[in-house]
Amino acid sequence: MSVVINTNSAATIAANNLAYANSMLQDSLNKLSSGSKLVNPADDPGAVGVSMKLAAAVGRSGAANTNVENSASYLQTQDGVLNTAGTILTRISELYTLSQDPTKNPTDIANYNSEFTQLTGELSSLSSETFNGVNLFGSSAISVQVSEDGTQTVSLTGANLADSSAGVGALTASSITALSQLSGVSEVTGAIQNVATMIATNGALQARLGFASQVLTTNMTNLEAANSSISDVDVAQESTQLARWNVLVQAGTAMLAQANTTTQIALKLL
Repeated sequence: MSVVINTNSAATIAANNLAYANSMLQDSLNKLSSGSKLVNPADDPGAVGVSMKLAAAVGRSGAANTNVENSASYLQTQDGVLNTAGTILTRISELYTLSQDPTKNPTDIANYNSEFTQLTGELSSLSSETFNGVNLFGSSAISVQVSEDGTQTVSLTGANLADSSAGVGALTASSITALSQLSGVSEVTGAIQNVATMIATNGALQARLGFASQVLTTNMTNLEAANSSISDVDVAQESTQLARWNVLVQAGTAMLAQANTTTQIALKLL
């Protein structure tokens, strides 16, 4: 091998190796400090795209689950009002039965009529209750998305509490006396049956939303796991690489220094 001064191939090669090892060392440091193996998108552009889509799906799943939970709260509030309506109707049926006591005088009946009027007024006001500005009762159904892509929905059946055939509107009497003159207690029991049916429907919808929430939670967990396998750094593996590149940087630095001294051999020939 020729002894030359102007060109030091050994030093050039050592410098290139040192530069590469130092670059890889910095890459390992970045990955370990950030916890992500996609620090530089250029390293794996395809993985970056997939990770971004999975992260978006996780976010949508969480948002959809929040909407489902809010809808469940809506149904729980509706259920509370329906139970109140059932309690009121039960009391009205008791008033009717008490009014049939032959020992009651007209003043007693008038007292029953007074309570009856107040209770039916409360029944009427219950039908206009709202949840966050949304009517709890009405003929229109509410559609709730139960999947992150919006393809799956659950229709919350409209419960029209004031309906004359399927709600408390079936109770048409204006007083206990009028109730006795019409169909008797059957009007009240009919209204109670309507409310009971609404409560049963409400409970079924709550159960369905509960299962939908479970599916969303499971899907979100699995999407997060899939995204983690793509984007999260394996600390054990990367720390091993860090040690490797750290040693190579130190060795490269030492060898570059050694290569820079080899040209001094030419001075001994002069």
